[in-house]
Amino acid sequence: MNETSFSGFLGIDVSKDKFDAYCIDINGEKHFYLSCPMDRAGFVKLVSRLGALPIPQENLLIGMESTACYHMNLFSFLLAGGYTAVIINPLLISNFVKMQLRKTKTDKKDALVIAQFLLMHRDTLAQKSISPHVSDLRDLSRQRESLLSQMTALKCDMKRLLTITFPELEKLTGVFTKSILKLVSRFPSAHAIGQADSAEINQLLTDHSMGRNSAKTTQAILQAARSSVGTTSPSRELILKQKADVVIHLEGQLKELTALMIELCRSDMGDDIDIMTSLRGIGEKTATSFLIEMGGDIQKFNDHKKLIAMAGLDPAIYQSGKHDGKGRITKRGNRHLRRVIWLMTIRVIQFNECFRNYYKKRMQDGLPFKKAVLATAHKLLRVIYAMLTQRTSFSYVANS
Repeated sequence: MNETSFSGFLGIDVSKDKFDAYCIDINGEKHFYLSCPMDRAGFVKLVSRLGALPIPQENLLIGMESTACYHMNLFSFLLAGGYTAVIINPLLISNFVKMQLRKTKTDKKDALVIAQFLLMHRDTLAQKSISPHVSDLRDLSRQRESLLSQMTALKCDMKRLLTITFPELEKLTGVFTKSILKLVSRFPSAHAIGQADSAEINQLLTDHSMGRNSAKTTQAILQAARSSVGTTSPSRELILKQKADVVIHLEGQLKELTALMIELCRSDMGDDIDIMTSLRGIGEKTATSFLIEMGGDIQKFNDHKKLIAMAGLDPAIYQSGKHDGKGRITKRGNRHLRRVIWLMTIRVIQFNECFRNYYKKRMQDGLPFKKAVLATAHKLLRVIYAMLTQRTSFSYVANS
């Protein structure tokens, strides 16, 4: 990987209405300080000041703390202008400040501290810069993750309510198919279904199951409803109906968002997606999420260990006197990437013989479940790194 040699460092302290920028060089010498409003005029003033620097644009590293949403417009503006910019975890800056024993706190000094942090950690931070395209894709990916989280919570609530209003339903069919969600939305209890006309129930199930519903399924549901021990509760029925409606709505949003995310990712990383999906157990959605959270370019990482560290899956090392050991994973990396890797590992253990055998071997070696999965995740990342850097598909020959 070709590394850029940074000689200028711009720290930006962002608030809702303004930002403070402090620029220093490789020797820690001040070049300029600027305080501007968070609007186009302020952004243009900053870029104009950067253009007057004796430091080439490609040798300038810009950093700002993550501030929920306030930093995003300036961050995107700088990325679109071709600058190398990174978002820094506020916890890292806080710990850096404690090391300096600084007692005073102003926006100007906060910007200087960020610049000094960039100077000290320039080699590792350079790997965290992403393109505007990948930044947009991350927004989509994390919105998708948020929708999935909301849907999981809603489905848990629905199961709890159905245990009261129609406990037999879950034993008969999948509760969260489109046809059953529509049924629960219209008739949110065993009592309501039992009072309904069988032809209406059958038509509703058929319309939303692409014709796969059979009269036998309808009769089984009606029979179970009429003999159900479920409790009639108008309040719970209303809540269940509303939750079913929300799940249906979120599924539509999820489908739309996923389609756009894959389309945009394929336009830039289509070959990488094809390479990853050659590994059985990794689908298009998972591959897309991994590539987006990884930063879109495997060449940013010198080796697979850097990729593992970015995900926070590297073990914490403890040394004290004669004791030298490894503890739990650091969890200091990208938590969204870590989540994708965990889910991806579980899938390849289920569907890929190579990783399933490796997982079983680690379990036989005495590792508990989570540690065996993490060990398999490390192997998976080594393989993915090799596949993407060597531009080759997955190949595995089982031992005879």
